Amino acid sequence: MKLSRLTFVAAVVAAVLLFVSGSGTRFGLWAFPVGFRVLKWAAYLGLAAAVVSLVGLVVPKLRAGQGGRLVVSLALGLGVAAVPGYWIATASKLPPIHDISTDLDDPPAFVAVLPARGPESNPVEYGGAAVADAQRAAYPDIQPLVLGLPPADAFALALREARATGWEIVAQDPAAGRIEATATTLWFGFRDDIVVRIRPADGGSRIDVRSLSRVGVGDVGANAKRIRAYLGRIAG
Repeated sequence: MKLSRLTFVAAVVAAVLLFVSGSGTRFGLWAFPVGFRVLKWAAYLGLAAAVVSLVGLVVPKLRAGQGGRLVVSLALGLGVAAVPGYWIATASKLPPIHDISTDLDDPPAFVAVLPARGPESNPVEYGGAAVADAQRAAYPDIQPLVLGLPPADAFALALREARATGWEIVAQDPAAGRIEATATTLWFGFRDDIVVRIRPADGGSRIDVRSLSRVGVGDVGANAKRIRAYLGRIAG
């Protein structure tokens, strides 16, 4: 088999592994640790294809008549390896936490979503001062949102925007000022739970949000990003 064909096949297989690593997890073909291993294999294979393609491009005897396909293999292999590489680089800059809240002294409590959380899910009890300190250092912008609206109007606005994000609304309790929902990530299908709390404050309303991953140690910033985007929608 020609070098260019070999590297092209390897790069395509790596791309397929990259795709199924997440989609297989999302559709229940395997647990997420297996999906992560498949993702790792995809990265290794993609990187190997890229390295061999680069060698082929550099060495004239290997490049003869194969330059175009080697370039494609190089680009595809690097593209595949870049995805987990980006995740690893991002995770290395963030604390290994998966529970983010706008109120670190009194985080909103989960109630309605508890039956949906399996025995292997992360605990819903807040992790305490260590988690709070890590969040303050990594995400200082995650703060409560104060609106000049009565609590009933703020609740209606918060519920409308929660639905607009595509979250699955699990519970809505206007009297308690609590909304609970579940968000599902696109690729791996991770399910993260969210609770929104609305309370009277300073003649208006204060909205607090907590987002908790069901599985995993670190969330690579996903929960903070979710809260930031949601409160941004409400604030307009």
